[in-house]
This record gives sequence, C-alpha cells and structure tokens, in this order.
Amino acid sequence: MYIIIKRIIDFILSLIAIIILSPIFLVLAIWIKIDSPGPVFFKQKRIGKNRTFFQMYKFRTMRSDTPKDTPTHMLNDPASFITRSGHFLRKTSLDELPQLINILKGEMAIIGPRPALWNQDDLADERDKYGANDVLPGLSGWAQINGRDELPIPLKAKLDGEYVRNMSLLFDLRCFLGTIFSVLRSDGVVEGGTGVTNKTKKEQS
Repeated sequence: MYIIIKRIIDFILSLIAIIILSPIFLVLAIWIKIDSPGPVFFKQKRIGKNRTFFQMYKFRTMRSDTPKDTPTHMLNDPASFITRSGHFLRKTSLDELPQLINILKGEMAIIGPRPALWNQDDLADERDKYGANDVLPGLSGWAQINGRDELPIPLKAKLDGEYVRNMSLLFDLRCFLGTIFSVLRSDGVVEGGTGVTNKTKKEQS
C-alpha cells in the first residue's frame, strides 16, 4: 500500500520542486554552457527497478570528451576531467537536480537505493541478495546518508537492503532529513566516488 502512496508523494513533490527550482536550473544551465563546450545535461544508462535500464539525467560536471560509461574513479586523473562548475555542482550535489525529471517520469523515487551504472553488475548482484533491486532507485537513500561515496559495495548493498525492509513514510522522512544534513556537511563525498575508504586504500597499498 505504501508503494502507491510513495509514488503519489514523489510525483507531487518532484513537480512542485521543478517549478520552484526552475530559476536555479536556468542559472546553472547558463553557467555550465559558459564554463565548457558541450550539452547542459548528462545522460547515463542506469539500472532501475527489477534491473531494467533507464537514462538518468544530471547536470554535466565533466568535459564532453570524458570516456562514457566509465565510473569516475576508474579514470586516469579523474579530477582533470571535472569542469570548474562541475567541482561546485558535485560538492553541493546540485548536479543531481535533473533527476527530478526521472522521478516525475516514474523511473526513480525521491528516496531509494542510488541507481547503479548499467555495467555495475557487482553492485546489482549484491543488491539482489537483499531485494534492493525490487524498488525504484532514489535521488538519495539510506546508504547515501551513511557513507555515500566512501562505502564499499557489500556494505552499500546491505544498507540498501535495510532500507527496503524498513521502507515507510517515517523512514523516508528520516532519509530525506539526513540527506539535507549530509549535503550541507559534504559527508562522504569522494571526488570520483571510489567506493573505497581511505583506510582500505592504505591496506591495499
């Protein structure tokens, strides 16, 4: 029953947000175009509910010649591909705003597991163990506010499973409020999103 209510809430809130934030969309679009050649929006194939694919939207934060469908952390010197506006957009998570369109279309939810890249089978397979692929992916989620880019894949999938088991209006509200505080503090933001903590890096070196 909550799945239906959740979808109605997501549709209404995303529509209102798009209308209210449209001036910010326009300012960011102009900045991106002035900052570097290329399109304003970045589209990427992602894994959605039941492991179906969809095109997820973001504001473009990297140069147009960046290799496509490659996780940022797998690029050689990923910071060199990120534009000046992109650094700000990533740090503030404003690059994620166009996903409100995905939410409006019913491809995503406001809260849910973050959509994996189409070729991230390791993450999708881990999520299968917890039923985390059975719900719409989200703009933010339980894993996002508990480590974000720093989380290794097994822990990220486990947290996504915890979200699915506890999914409710109150839990979504908890995730939503947690997201606001995480964004304000830039918690867990690792340029390139390695999915590996600094401690793990030291152990591997």
